[in-house]
Amino acid sequence: MRATLNPVTTTERPSVAEADVLHRLSLLNRFLPAWIGAAMVLGVVLGRLIPSLNDWLDKVKIGTVSLPIAIGLLVMMYPVLAKVKYSRIGEALADRRAMGFAMVFNWIIGPIVMFTLAWLLLPDLPEYRTGLIIVGLAPCIAMVLIWNDLAAGDSELAAVLVAIDAIIQVLAYALLGWFYLQVLPGWLGLETAHLNVTIWEIAKVVLVFLGIPLAAGFLTRTYGERAKGTEWYEETFLPRIGPVALYGLLFTVVVLFALQGHTISERPWDVARIALPLLAFFAIMWFGAFFIARRMGFSYQRTTTIAFTAASNNFELAIAVAIGVFGVTSGEALAGVVGPLIEVPVLVGLVYVALWARRRFFVDES
Repeated sequence: MRATLNPVTTTERPSVAEADVLHRLSLLNRFLPAWIGAAMVLGVVLGRLIPSLNDWLDKVKIGTVSLPIAIGLLVMMYPVLAKVKYSRIGEALADRRAMGFAMVFNWIIGPIVMFTLAWLLLPDLPEYRTGLIIVGLAPCIAMVLIWNDLAAGDSELAAVLVAIDAIIQVLAYALLGWFYLQVLPGWLGLETAHLNVTIWEIAKVVLVFLGIPLAAGFLTRTYGERAKGTEWYEETFLPRIGPVALYGLLFTVVVLFALQGHTISERPWDVARIALPLLAFFAIMWFGAFFIARRMGFSYQRTTTIAFTAASNNFELAIAVAIGVFGVTSGEALAGVVGPLIEVPVLVGLVYVALWARRRFFVDES
């Protein structure tokens, strides 16, 4: 999802007052929490009014995922991946300290933190616990670009981290799922998740719902810039397709909550319990990454980018995997769906925190 912001360079970025943050967003993104909330309510109402909705959605499938949900998930992913500047990956990779620190936080600390929180706070709810662990295995490749831009972070580093995270998720997500759901719990004497699928079956879900939009985004940028030029691509094409990601997200939320309507209305306390470890995860990851990056001497822009990429999650992928492996009405899918509702207002708030920290702790930087 793309905010309609005027492009700014990483080296000459004007200061941004907290009061101006929301005004820099498009109308759609400015009220994103409200749209997601409305989509959830609409979904629950539809689920109560149309009990046969589940049977209708299961008539046509892509693998184990119903076609309407598959379309929504793919539409969510493509615009953001089309925004990534793949040609500049080498430039950001040259800063090995920043890249190494971000990778450690995203792929080692993040999954461990979510695994720990899920077991500590949801010991009696295995489906929701598994759903949150699935979420923790996928660093964000979507809305983090918006939060980073609003907080005046390093846009090129963010784009590179998005691209690398996407590639790693295609290659390693299935293996990580197997490790954190079966191997690690077994070592610790905990209950393991009983997966009735192979690692390859999980990988197929990841390849479809991440690999396809990743390839499409790369090809779109490559041939779009070649045919029309970078200026047209950045200033005309991307703003046109950006809102499509939000429409895909809202459509998917409506459908998923329609299928989860009975569970939500009957067990609202469960939804609240899912939200608690998510809130703890966002706080631990963002403040932990920001503090350590600052202590390591990174600039404000890179510190902020690392913090937001560490705290965000790829809920689109987590939802796709949960649906494909456990089913559309599963508790694992519900845990993924609750995620965006919690993440959006929390990370908008952290944008304000980042801008305050810039004035307080990075006074020597322009």
